[in-house]
Amino acid sequence: MNDQKTNNNVQELYGCNVFNDKVMKERLPRETYKALRSVIENGTQLTLDVANVAANAMKDWAIEKGATHYTHWFQPLTNITAEKHDAFISPAADGSVILEFSGKQLIQGEPDASSFPSGGLRATFEARGYTAWDCTSPAFLKSDARGNTTLCIPTVFFSYHGEVLDKKVPMLRSMKAVSTQAMRVLKALGNVTSSRVVSTVGPEQEYFLIDRKYYEKRIDLMLCGRTLFGAPSPKGQELEDQYFGSIKDRILSFMADLDLELWKTGVASKTRHNEVAPAQFEIAPVFSTTNIAADGNQLVMETLQKLALRHGFVCLLHEKPFAGINGSGKHNNWSLSTNDGINLLEPGNTPHDNEQFLVFLCAVIKAVDSYSELLRSTTATSGNDHRLGANEAPPAIISIFLGETLSVILEKIAKGQKLERGDKIFLKLGVDTMPELPKDNTDRNRTSPFAFTGNKFEFRMVGSSASISDSNIVLNTITAETLEDIAGRLEKSSDTSKIITEYIKEVYEKHGKIIFNGNNYSEDWVKEAGKRGLPNIKNTVDALKSIISEKAEMLFVKHKIYMKSEVHSRYEIYTEQYSKHINIEANTALLMVNRLFIPAAVRYANELSKLTGSGKSSAVKTILEKIISLLDSIQNKTINLENSAKKARAESSAVKQAELYRDSVFIGIRELREDIDTLETLMPADLWPVPTYADMLFNY
Repeated sequence: MNDQKTNNNVQELYGCNVFNDKVMKERLPRETYKALRSVIENGTQLTLDVANVAANAMKDWAIEKGATHYTHWFQPLTNITAEKHDAFISPAADGSVILEFSGKQLIQGEPDASSFPSGGLRATFEARGYTAWDCTSPAFLKSDARGNTTLCIPTVFFSYHGEVLDKKVPMLRSMKAVSTQAMRVLKALGNVTSSRVVSTVGPEQEYFLIDRKYYEKRIDLMLCGRTLFGAPSPKGQELEDQYFGSIKDRILSFMADLDLELWKTGVASKTRHNEVAPAQFEIAPVFSTTNIAADGNQLVMETLQKLALRHGFVCLLHEKPFAGINGSGKHNNWSLSTNDGINLLEPGNTPHDNEQFLVFLCAVIKAVDSYSELLRSTTATSGNDHRLGANEAPPAIISIFLGETLSVILEKIAKGQKLERGDKIFLKLGVDTMPELPKDNTDRNRTSPFAFTGNKFEFRMVGSSASISDSNIVLNTITAETLEDIAGRLEKSSDTSKIITEYIKEVYEKHGKIIFNGNNYSEDWVKEAGKRGLPNIKNTVDALKSIISEKAEMLFVKHKIYMKSEVHSRYEIYTEQYSKHINIEANTALLMVNRLFIPAAVRYANELSKLTGSGKSSAVKTILEKIISLLDSIQNKTINLENSAKKARAESSAVKQAELYRDSVFIGIRELREDIDTLETLMPADLWPVPTYADMLFNY
């Protein structure tokens, strides 16, 4: 797969499995191509005539590349994608088959929607749901290890009565909302060349790889995605020798194949490296428009897991698969750009003179401070609860890092102080052979959950297994809200500079409290954030409540992102998912304890008891006493966990049930783990029934 010839033809390889603009231009009649481009760029109505021609061309292209089936590829509210495959064949009267694919089949599909989460929008027996072609995201081909190929058509997903059941529709709506308000600002500032604004994202993806043979012996990894038990390895990440370290051959072979597969589907995988924790890695793509980036990230996660198996690995996307070392997240690099290539968050060499940049910067600051609780809710999952606030990830407190230069600029403008235009600062390294390096306007703050990093904001709280859609829907919508405010002020005034100065002053005075350039991991910051009135929402159950706040409902309805019923449905779905995940972990923990750990400990205790009969070995007697004491404690904690899980399952209120899982079951699993992990340190290696942390993290 990864031969020299393939590597030397990356330009030919890239996008070869994508029905992209180049392919459309080659295969569609000129008028059809122009009509389809108008739909994509201007939002005009897609006609059936255009769809029929496009469908036939898409079918011919896919079949030429070996496809036998097509699927409407969509994103239900599960954080993964869904697909139902249909063959191109259609029986003919003479007993043969013909290959057909109509515009109607391209535009609309009808999967059984009854088993997808709806949050009460539909009854279980109301099964009908529809998928509709999202022509703004190009169709592509997927192949399995044997070469079976399927045409994947990105689609939206909605119910029989029109309620939105996916993450794509609100994403597209939020992109429209932020574009509308951003264009009002740009026109008020004198921009006459741009016609729309697009939100762009570059989502970096962290993941773990472990040898498949270890994964298959850990039922907690198979069912929960994380280790519910495991004593720390003698070595972890304390030497800091994994981060950006030399990549092992076996891993590099996997990464090379990963790049090739992603390039074929048009995902511009750019960067690969070792991450901080042992067996942890990261992949980063080039920026693209937000809906395409969301599709691309789903493909990245799917391809990671698929290719890992081919290389004898298993890819773990859980936010915290191993206790005591770094977990995994996504770095959601978000920005706004015009259709003619202007990055609206690009400060330039003189950011203090760049009114356009300062307006958009302040609009984002105001948006994040005003709706920090809502933004926090987009990162709320049971898996991320293990990560956020730990000494390796952004805390649960949302703050913004701007860096010294931009912070000083905003402060001086707010105080009416004079700003000096300075020359570009260069870094001198004191090595004669090294050139002087230009210094950026901002440093990088890896502890900040929302950091300005040159010409974009990096939102670091998103969980590694999550869709990026929820966070970007909110980022787009809250920014649209604050841009609408400043747009109205600018449109009513002839002195835009005065309005901008007043706006910067107002934002800095009211919302500057969210700017923090220091160490977000420190306890001092937690105390300081409390004094500033910044919310510190530490768990999913509390974080999700902001989704159905009156403030959030008004925001979403106003900008036509969701109907009120759709807002509440998402709250119900995510709350229920939290409870289900904790329940699965409780059941798995109980199974492992009763079937693996207790029997192993009893076996060892029996062996020890045979050695203590003569009374000569005090050391053996001491170990035996420790084992028996742990067994008694484990038994008690197992009974407590069984009872708390049973009580939680019996609760009919979704909210109260989630609170029981958080306050009792989650805690019960953690307390049981303490005893099992201690037991592991006392047991002989040949009697311990599962692979250890050292096995999994360093044997690959």
